[in-house]
Amino acid sequence: MRSLTEQDIRNSFVNCSKGEAKRLAVPRDLDQHPWDDLDFLGWRDPGAPDRSYLVTERQGRLVGVTLRFPSSQRGLLHRSLCSLCLTTHPGGGVSLMTARKAGTAGREGNSVGVYMCTDLACSLYVRGKKSLASGTRFEETLTLEEQIARTTGNLSAFVDKLYV
Repeated sequence: MRSLTEQDIRNSFVNCSKGEAKRLAVPRDLDQHPWDDLDFLGWRDPGAPDRSYLVTERQGRLVGVTLRFPSSQRGLLHRSLCSLCLTTHPGGGVSLMTARKAGTAGREGNSVGVYMCTDLACSLYVRGKKSLASGTRFEETLTLEEQIARTTGNLSAFVDKLYV
């Protein structure tokens, strides 16, 4: 992924208002991110523990997505396998993240969800750049490039659902 600025990030959001995008907490350390190793930029909102964000590229443009943990059942909605990168995290390291759909469907309350690494570090786990405190990555016969392609394909499939 290419290096992003705060303005790039704020302008990319598709499932929130411009005012919400202006107010969301953007990481302050953007110059320290390992951009060459990221398929998407993902981060948790330190001021709102039920919110996370991700920015990725879709059809040649940036797409930012606001994500939420369902607050009413947060403790019950954990799995151990991330749907994007297929990393296992016992004990709640994978959570159901929901995103309001883009456009009219989102304003009507429609959303989609995906089980993903709670810390949003899928790209780094796939590449072996981040170690798991506990849990493992499956030993696979796929090459690293194929694993990256699968992860980005899974992410694209999720993002595509925001538009249908």
